Amino acid sequence: MTHHNLTSDYPTRPAWLAVLARATLAELEGMAPARSELSQLQSVRPPEIGMVMLRGRIGGTGNPFNLGEASVVRCALRLGDGPLGVSYALGRDKRRAELAALFDAMLQDPQHHDRLQRQVIAPLAVTQAQARGEKQQAVAASKVEFFTFVRGEA
Repeated sequence: MTHHNLTSDYPTRPAWLAVLARATLAELEGMAPARSELSQLQSVRPPEIGMVMLRGRIGGTGNPFNLGEASVVRCALRLGDGPLGVSYALGRDKRRAELAALFDAMLQDPQHHDRLQRQVIAPLAVTQAQARGEKQQAVAASKVEFFTFVRGEA
């Protein structure tokens, strides 16, 4: 199996990359495979910390503007001569980015794909969706409606 035919054969790769990017270090560590289960692991791009410019839009849909900068870690790993796993994660946690890249590489390998989708991605996605729902409910509960009285002319 060569790495050329595995890079993005799976249509759900952007979805699992998003789930891995939002996962905490504790979650990824708890699901990480033992080193003995892995074939040769090559560090193509070791975890490195950098900065990205965050962009916003006025009113959510208007003109773009620079909101600020954020730290980000990127990493690229290859499993033997197989798939290349990549990750980008907000923050400065190199181990978290390394584990996300490892899971990305393993998910591209048909030997591990289905098992990892069931045991790693699906539970993380459910947990993240629940947390997002709870946060949305908390925000909605604090919503305040503003209105203005128009003064009549006498």
